[in-house]
Amino acid sequence: MAEIINMPRQGQSVESCILTEWKIAEGDTVKTGDILCEVETDKASFEVEATADGTVLKLLCANDDDVPVLDPIAVIGEPGEAIPDNLTSASASEEKPKSEEVAQKPAQESQCTQATAQIPTTNKASVDCGISPRARNTAQNKGIDASALTGTGPAGRIIERDVLNAAENMGSLSPVAKEQLSQSNLSAPTQGSGIGGRILASDLTNNSTCLQSTNTSEDKTSIPVKGIRKIVSERMLESLQTTAQLTLNGSADARSIMSYRQKLKNSAEELELSKISVNDLLLYTVSRILPEFPELNAHFLGNTIDQYNNINLGFAVDTPRGLMVPVIKNAQRLSLKALSLEAKRLVQDCLSSKIEPEDLSGGTFTLTNLGAMGIETFTPVLNAPQVGILGVGAVQLKPIQANDEVVFHPHMSLSLTFNHCATDGAPAAKFVQAVSNAIANFELTLAN
Repeated sequence: MAEIINMPRQGQSVESCILTEWKIAEGDTVKTGDILCEVETDKASFEVEATADGTVLKLLCANDDDVPVLDPIAVIGEPGEAIPDNLTSASASEEKPKSEEVAQKPAQESQCTQATAQIPTTNKASVDCGISPRARNTAQNKGIDASALTGTGPAGRIIERDVLNAAENMGSLSPVAKEQLSQSNLSAPTQGSGIGGRILASDLTNNSTCLQSTNTSEDKTSIPVKGIRKIVSERMLESLQTTAQLTLNGSADARSIMSYRQKLKNSAEELELSKISVNDLLLYTVSRILPEFPELNAHFLGNTIDQYNNINLGFAVDTPRGLMVPVIKNAQRLSLKALSLEAKRLVQDCLSSKIEPEDLSGGTFTLTNLGAMGIETFTPVLNAPQVGILGVGAVQLKPIQANDEVVFHPHMSLSLTFNHCATDGAPAAKFVQAVSNAIANFELTLAN
């Protein structure tokens, strides 16, 4: 009997995965444990293994498809064996009734609606969630101007049947228009300006007019927005559209924390403290201050605000695959050394693409540090539904009035972005002040 391979669930919070690359093709012979494909979420990449010996009878998804977890992706069996009739491929899912599709992916479709609502109707086809790949290819092959179509798919998405319907209802083409359409990079409207809606040569539009006026194909490199980049971009857009974000800027005297960092670097090797970084010290500081501000160690869920007792501290990590935010669980319980070791483990797992989904979920607050890149101050974007994110900038000399003279002391910038729907400016400002004081008196912070 044929074995159905499903998209595995990568953590409880993961609803779908992007199939980035098939490693096999239909007709290939595979054994249990062979790698079938690579998939990724917004957090990490994984390999899907064969769960049976046999021949690959059918691949149900294409590269770059966003596949719901537990949906079938391939069928393995004996050569010539019948494929079960109850399978639905990911590529066919765009033909599902709108109510069914929306029920399966309410959050995704809502976000898609928000994105397309800001774009003029004639340009919606240029957005990924405005037209499906199959519909786009069919429109190009038939010379249909897809930007003028009204979609009947989820959230108004243009799907293949919309293009086919437009082709059936298209007005007749004049001989000249038909000739030009077959030989040029042109598209035709569904109705022309001729008698009875006849499409004339003057009605045809050039698909590349806008591009040719400024660029040629040799002047640019087109990079598909997919994988982690696509999901991160969608989440950043959703974060800004669904939260009232406000950023407060401050700074902290860096002399104490930098002095302590130097002591660690010069410490005896057997103590294993020399590799504790400034970022580790900042993570430790935030983990000790956050319990005093439960309104910031929280999730805003629209009708409710969940405040957490434990500090599950996320921190931004730059990887070759894009931004990742691993989470140090129960950070307030860890010693400085233990916290540093856990942070380094998570960073290494991110860089090697071995990070587990559980290590990238459950964060209650986030720290992002761009100081090592020389950035003095910036505006972090909330990692929704979290209520707060603290950005740290580079250490810079700052003039300070001391008695009758001005002296220059090193300071690091602090930028707190918070959701004003969940908390107010006063507690947010007090948090920035408390973090600043803890950094300025770091050895006292260690004593608490």
